[in-house]
Amino acid sequence: MLPLILITICLISTGQAYDYCDVIHKSILFFEAQRSGELPNDNRIDYRGDSALDDKGNNNEDLTGGWYDAGDHVKFGLPMAASATLLAWGIIEFEAAYKACGEYNNALDEIRWATDYFIKCHVSDNELYVQVGDGNADHAYWGRPEEMTMDRPAVKITTSKPGSDVAGETSAALAAASIVFKNADSSYSNELLDHAKTLFDFAYNYRAKYTDSLSEPGNFYRSYGYEDELTWAAAWLYKATGTQSYLNKATSSYSSGTPWALSWDDKNAGAQMLLYQLTGSNDYKDAVIRFLESWMPGRITYTPNGLAWRDTWGPLRYSANTAFIAALACHYNINSESCSFVEQQIHYMLGSSGRSFVVGFGENPPQRPHHRSSSCPDQPQSCSWNEYNSGSANPQTLEGALVGGPDQNDNYTDERSDYISNEVACDYNAGFQSAVAGLKQLNM
Repeated sequence: MLPLILITICLISTGQAYDYCDVIHKSILFFEAQRSGELPNDNRIDYRGDSALDDKGNNNEDLTGGWYDAGDHVKFGLPMAASATLLAWGIIEFEAAYKACGEYNNALDEIRWATDYFIKCHVSDNELYVQVGDGNADHAYWGRPEEMTMDRPAVKITTSKPGSDVAGETSAALAAASIVFKNADSSYSNELLDHAKTLFDFAYNYRAKYTDSLSEPGNFYRSYGYEDELTWAAAWLYKATGTQSYLNKATSSYSSGTPWALSWDDKNAGAQMLLYQLTGSNDYKDAVIRFLESWMPGRITYTPNGLAWRDTWGPLRYSANTAFIAALACHYNINSESCSFVEQQIHYMLGSSGRSFVVGFGENPPQRPHHRSSSCPDQPQSCSWNEYNSGSANPQTLEGALVGGPDQNDNYTDERSDYISNEVACDYNAGFQSAVAGLKQLNM
């Protein structure tokens, strides 16, 4: 059934050509715009400066760095780690595309920005800081991150307040990054792998959802399970080390069910694909095919212009993540028609529907993303809720940012106040960038 359905999608493909290298370039710039901490001398985002330099743990540990989550300035560990893992996976699989685009070193720099932060957060074997900043206090502020004055408390998981999900995902990110840096910086790669192993043991031996242990993240990134992260992290550690015990642990917590989506919370679709790559087992291959089938017409809502639409809040991220899985499915010859799906979905985001959903790219891109720092005028002009309420375009162009996206009828309003459809986030761009890299490499 799947090949026939995918051929149907191929027939309605726009055939438009897009500059995938420019998209990758701009997406990396978006992650640079999300940087927290002391920025490097070669900072390429001229409206951004050093920020949150007093981010500290309960015992005065240095927690500067990392990425701001979305249009706000909280550092949420679970979606940040999930984003880093998908970015690293895309670099591993589609390295040739990054090199052809001249973006390989920039991509490695961006992974390192996140992983340096995760190392800081892993303050002892069984302690990991998983959030910096209070979501409610942060969201009451509209302005530049460089000018924040509110308290930014940090919370951590421990043996008495465990979080297998966030510890597992951070382990996965570090293990994947260790592969990325294996040839580029072997010493750093080994450091990443050491932290990944220790964090996996913490996640495996002290089991709980982090939002059952901690109250702070629950209103923003509530976890609905941790078995998927245990599978995911163990699979990445097996890929990084070749140690059989990790594969055994991955299979022991593996779910063969069909996931709703690949997301910051649910890693099952990624784990199914990764385990197929690692083992060649038809059981995992069949699971990947079932997942892709669940995204086909008749199984999921499609907008009139062809977006596979899963949910109201940030629908493009789910389609982009599925497109990344489809790019891998094509790359590994699980089914050749999956290339048609990734092309159609990514092209929709780039403008085949008549407008681009990527800031600074293509035809009629978003002008007013829900994003604090890019909504602010040049300094020394002030920035406040007046900018939030302004109908003018953001004074700064947040290049490469993928916005949340349209409703199921392709309706989209470019309003700063619409955080459902017009906010940006690291997890929106991670799978998207990796899918675009896949398209670039598959067309080389």
